[in-house]
Amino acid sequence: MDGSTLGLDGKVAVVTGGTRGLGRAIGAKLAASGCHVYLTYRHDGAAARSCAADLAGAKGVAVPVRADVTDPAAMAALLAHVRSEHGRLDVFVHNAASRHPMPAVGADPQAALADVSVAVAPLLRHAPALAELMAGGGRVVAVSSTGARRVVPAYVGQGLAKAALESAVRYLANDLGPEGIRVNAISPGPMRTLAGAAIAGARKVYHATERNAPLRANATLDAVGGTAVYLASDLGACTTGEVIFVDGGFHAIGMAQPENL
Repeated sequence: MDGSTLGLDGKVAVVTGGTRGLGRAIGAKLAASGCHVYLTYRHDGAAARSCAADLAGAKGVAVPVRADVTDPAAMAALLAHVRSEHGRLDVFVHNAASRHPMPAVGADPQAALADVSVAVAPLLRHAPALAELMAGGGRVVAVSSTGARRVVPAYVGQGLAKAALESAVRYLANDLGPEGIRVNAISPGPMRTLAGAAIAGARKVYHATERNAPLRANATLDAVGGTAVYLASDLGACTTGEVIFVDGGFHAIGMAQPENL
């Protein structure tokens, strides 16, 4: 399907944490579908330049923008620029995250709260501005993780953060639904990204999920990007308040496959 079929041609999107990993994959898919995409980044200008070069041939436009999602003034300036240039915003993808690997017992409360703050606060803080920019209809997509609902060793900060994020998605979906704004989350399975590498025993986790997921495969960046396009497009017109798993079905499994016992 092309952008016109999806209803994404000429749409305007902002993807936080958009020059690396999942954010980059989502931004690439949206740009390939015809969107004008702003990809925010905090520090890594090299990653931003690389991302811009990779997406130069996209059907739409991808523009890296330095904006710290935890800085209210920086994000307000970005949204003001979007209003000035385009008059509205159609898609907002919240992918930015802070990661402090640690166990639950002996966890640093301040570090855990920092993870929660980065995952949830920007979405809540800018919800009024998003509602105004998306007047008449829009799409908000948040990126969650397995740790929101299941224990992932030494992942307590992100687990708490993503659980809070999924709750915020449901509440925002209810509040923004009357305005025609859909709010959903994507929960990818373990992936070979910088964030995924922070999980203790990451390589063993990848192999275990690959062997035990119903599809016998881990999620891919392309699959996560495709799910984001579905949620942003007209195909997802009646989907809101949902968390969509992109993990080969691993979330549905209660025990290892028989051949792995």
